[in-house]
Amino acid sequence: MGPNARGALIALTGFAAFATHDLVVKVLGGAYSPVQILFFSVLFGFPLISLMLISDSEPGHLRPVHPWWVALRTGAAVVTGGSAFYAFSNLPLAQVYAIIFAAPLFITILAIPILGERVRLRRWAAVIVGLSGVIVVLRPGTTELTLAHMAALFAAFGSALASIISRKIGQEERTAVLILYPTLANFAVMGALLPLVYVPMPVADLALNAGLAVLGFAGAALMIYAYREGEAVIVAPMQYSQILWAVIFGTLLFGESLDQATILGAAIIIGSGLYIVIREGRPEASANRPVSRTRMRFETGTWPRIDALLRLARIRAKSRD
Repeated sequence: MGPNARGALIALTGFAAFATHDLVVKVLGGAYSPVQILFFSVLFGFPLISLMLISDSEPGHLRPVHPWWVALRTGAAVVTGGSAFYAFSNLPLAQVYAIIFAAPLFITILAIPILGERVRLRRWAAVIVGLSGVIVVLRPGTTELTLAHMAALFAAFGSALASIISRKIGQEERTAVLILYPTLANFAVMGALLPLVYVPMPVADLALNAGLAVLGFAGAALMIYAYREGEAVIVAPMQYSQILWAVIFGTLLFGESLDQATILGAAIIIGSGLYIVIREGRPEASANRPVSRTRMRFETGTWPRIDALLRLARIRAKSRD
């Protein structure tokens, strides 16, 4: 088996872990507020983050080099986390994924003002086609658009914004800053809101919340190995396998069924996203490659971003040499 095939296989396993994470969010969302689920997910994730950062040999302090960019990225991660958890709690799993898969389209657009990226006609066409796929999924005028639909869109946009800012400042900010600030902000914001929505949790549900942290870190760890083995242009599109898990979980556990509009819209969105990734993989593409290098998993502030973990792993490897 070649390295790209190994990378793709490992990535499929990692995204299966992420899809299971989102399944648990939906299960818990039937009884608890997304605020409460997020709070305990971050709480249980702190020990894992602390163990990981103990081995960070990168010199420096925890004051951001770019405080305003870090603040904007942190706010985007908090919004994405709350929005994604709310959407998964209230919409069919496959529909949420179909909308959140629009994030690469937003990344392509945001790369213009933030990274100075030049987007030519073909990528613009892919963006327009992809956004039309979002409209197909939402079906404005023929179906009731709920707050959960808007939350999924906010999650897609917030994730894109956090990703593109990471691409801009990632080489200058300490990995610890990129990892800790969204986590601490989520803990503070959700902790402040928790008294308004708190419902006592039995031990079994607390265990599920702890499982969210474990699944998130397991998925991120598998993605590190996937990107070490395979090229980004091969590994990144494996994220779309999550919609297959969403269909399986939704059908077996929640009695959800895919309607034609969701199938068609998801196909359009995924097709345009794949086209953008493939275009970025060409030798003459811009060095920014904003989509394929943002690791393609929406940011929630409950576990470290995959690109931050990859950077931490590189620093650790250098310190050993």
